[in-house]
Amino acid sequence: MRFILTAAFFLLGVPALAQEGTSQALAQTGNTFLRQYAETGRFMNGRPVGARVTPDEQSVLFLRTSPTSNVRMLYAFDVASGQTRELLTPEALLKGGEEKLSPEELAHRERMRVSARGFTSYSLSEDGTRLLVPLSGRLYVVDRATGKSKEVKTGPGVIDPRLSPDGKQVAYVREHDVYRVDLAANQEKRVTQGGTARKTHGLAEFVAQEEMGRFSGYWWSPDAKSIAYAESDTGDVEKLTIVDVMHPEKGAESFPYPRAGHANAKVRLGITPVTGGKTVWAQWDARKYPYLATVKWDKGGPLTALVQNRLQTEEQLLAVDPATGKTRVLLTETDAAWINLHQAFPLWLEDGSGFLWYTERNGASEVELRKANGELERSVVKPGAGFRNPVGFVQADQTLFFAGDPNPTESHLWRVKAGGAPERVATGASGPVLESGVVSKTGGLIVLNTQGPKSMPRTVVLKGDGTKLGELPEVAQEPPFTPNLEVRQVGARRFWTSLVKPRDFKPGTKLPVIVSIYGGPIITMVHQSMATTLLDQWMADQGFLVVRVDGRGTPLRTSEWNRAVKHDFATVTLDDQIEAVQALAKEVPELDLQRVGITGWSFGGYMSALAVMKRPDFFKAAVAGALVVDWRDYDTHATERYLGLPEESPQAYEVSDLLTYAKKEGPIGALLLMHGTADDNVYFFHALKLSDALFRAGKPHQLLPLAGLTHMVADPLVTERQYARVIEHFQQNLK
Repeated sequence: MRFILTAAFFLLGVPALAQEGTSQALAQTGNTFLRQYAETGRFMNGRPVGARVTPDEQSVLFLRTSPTSNVRMLYAFDVASGQTRELLTPEALLKGGEEKLSPEELAHRERMRVSARGFTSYSLSEDGTRLLVPLSGRLYVVDRATGKSKEVKTGPGVIDPRLSPDGKQVAYVREHDVYRVDLAANQEKRVTQGGTARKTHGLAEFVAQEEMGRFSGYWWSPDAKSIAYAESDTGDVEKLTIVDVMHPEKGAESFPYPRAGHANAKVRLGITPVTGGKTVWAQWDARKYPYLATVKWDKGGPLTALVQNRLQTEEQLLAVDPATGKTRVLLTETDAAWINLHQAFPLWLEDGSGFLWYTERNGASEVELRKANGELERSVVKPGAGFRNPVGFVQADQTLFFAGDPNPTESHLWRVKAGGAPERVATGASGPVLESGVVSKTGGLIVLNTQGPKSMPRTVVLKGDGTKLGELPEVAQEPPFTPNLEVRQVGARRFWTSLVKPRDFKPGTKLPVIVSIYGGPIITMVHQSMATTLLDQWMADQGFLVVRVDGRGTPLRTSEWNRAVKHDFATVTLDDQIEAVQALAKEVPELDLQRVGITGWSFGGYMSALAVMKRPDFFKAAVAGALVVDWRDYDTHATERYLGLPEESPQAYEVSDLLTYAKKEGPIGALLLMHGTADDNVYFFHALKLSDALFRAGKPHQLLPLAGLTHMVADPLVTERQYARVIEHFQQNLK
C-alpha cells in the first residue's frame, strides 16, 4: 500500500497562553509558531520532491515550491557542476491565467492526498529527451535540449496523463474514455468508446484509489501499440450525497460509495490497439475474485493482473494474453486474516526470465524471485529484514535497492544482489535516520531523501557506492526549535513509544499526558523524525508530555502483530495504548496518569473517541477528527478486509461500533469532535451520528464542523485555528 505520512494524521496541539513559569523567549516563539507551521506547509514547502534521474545520469529533475506557497515548479540539478536551474513555472505556461481543475481531477488528488498546485507531477520519456507536464487540465511537452514547451492539443478535463514507453505518444482520460495524442501530429484520437459517468474507461474506481493504492485505470504496452484499461461499472453502487451547507443554493453532488456489505463497482480489464478498435476482455473468475487490485505491463513480462476475493484472504496473479484475453495463474496467495497489497510488485526482469514478488506468507515482509511461470526460485529479502519499499532495481546484475529496517522507527537504504545478503548503502548518515529515495536505471546514481530526530528532510545526490556528489537545494523555512524527542521500547510486549517533553521540562514535576494516535493497521506513528514531531513539541511546550505508541495492529513488525485486530478494532488497540503508557510511566514518573488525553485524525479520530467512551477512567479528554463511527458506513475494501462482511461477522461490527459505547451507562471523558463537512472519504454524517447518539444518551460533548473541508485540511488559516482549538480543549480538561 502506499505509505503516507502527513501531518493530517497527527492532529496535535497548538498555541495558547504560555504556561506559568515558561520563559519569555519560549512564549514569544509560541506566538508565531503555529502560523509559520500552517503557512509553510508544516515547514515542508521549499523542499525538493518528485526527484527523477535522467537516463544519462547527468541531471536530477525535481519539483519545489517557495517557502510559503504550495505551487510547485520544475527544476534540474546538474550532477557535474552541482548547479540547479529553473526549467519551467506554472506562471510561464498559464501566462497570468488562473489554474482550474475539474471535479474529477480534484477527486483524484483527494484520493492521492495531494494538496499542492502547479506541477504536481511530470513524466520523463525513456530516452530522457522529453518531459510531459500537466497543468490546469492541459498538457505540455518540454524539449529538454532547448527548454521549449509545446501545448498538447487535447480536449478539456485531462486526467492521469502518461507518456508512451517510446515517448512519442501521450495517453490520458477525459469524458470517461481513454484518449491519446501522437506528439508528432499533435492530434487527439479516442482510444476507447462508450465511456459514461456510470461506466468509466481508464479510471480507477473509488476503493482502488482510496484503499488499494492503485491510482490509474489504464496501462501502456511495452511496445506502445496497445493499451490495457479498466472498465468500472458503478451502476449498482450506492450513491451518497454531499451538500455544501454554506451554499444550499448550489444543490447536492452524489458519488458512488460502496459501504461495507453493499455492492462494489463491477470491474473488468480490456486490451485495445492504441489506434482504436475491438476490445479484448481478460478472462478470470470475477465472481470469486471481483477486485482488480494491481495491473503491470513491464518490459520483458506479460500483461499481469492481480485479482482478489472480496474478503482479501485469497488472490491470484494472472498472466493475460492480449490477443485472446485468456489468463494463466502464475501464483496464488492465501491468508486466514487478510493479504496486504504492494503496488510495486510484480516487478518483471527485462529478459522475461522471472519477476520479483512481495509476500508476508512467512510471517513478515519478504521479497522473492520467481520464475516466469510463477515457480519460486529464491528469497531475495528475507523476513525480519524490515523491507518496506523498493527504491530501484538494476536489471543488468539484478540488484535490488530498498528502504527499510528491522527497527520500525527507522529506515535505511539497502542493496541486495542476486543470491547475496542485503548490505546497507554507505550514505554517511550516523545515528537514527529515515532514508528513502530513487536509484538510476544502471545504479550509478542515487537520490537520497534523509531525515532524523534532529534534522528536517534533505535530499542528497550520491554515486552508487554512497559517495556524495551534491545536494538538491532547498529554500524552506526552518522550524524555530528542535524537538526534545525520546524513542524507546517499553513493557512486556516491547511497544515502540515516543515521548516529547517541554523544552523547559523540570524533572520531578508531574505533567498531564496527551497521546497522539493513529492506531490503525496501515501506518505507524513512532518515527525518528523531526518533521513529524514538531507539533508534539509545540503541544508539550504548553505544559504536557506527548506520547505516541505503536501497539498491536500496526504494521512493520510481524504479520501476527499486524493481524491482531482481525474482527475487532476496539479491544487490543485500546488495551495496548493503556498498557504502553503505564509501562512508560514506570520509566518516566513525571507522566501524570490521572490526567491523560488523546487525539487523532481518521482512524486516530475513531480511536480517540473510543478511548473516552470505553475507558473514561483512564482517558479524561479527547479530540477526535474525521472519525469513522459505524464501520458499516465505511467502504468495502478497507472495512471488510479487517472486520469481514457485516452479515457474516455482525459481532465484529458491533464491538467496533462507537455507537455501542455511546449507548452504555455512565459518563464519558471530555470529547471534542471535528469533521469536514465535504469529506468524501469518511462522510460528515459519521460525526453527526455519534453526536446525536451522545445527545440522546445525555452525554455532553462538543462538535466543530469544518465547513467545506474534505478529509485533508489544506487551508492554512483553518489549520491554525483547528490546532488552537485542540490545545484549548486539553488545557481546559486536563489542567
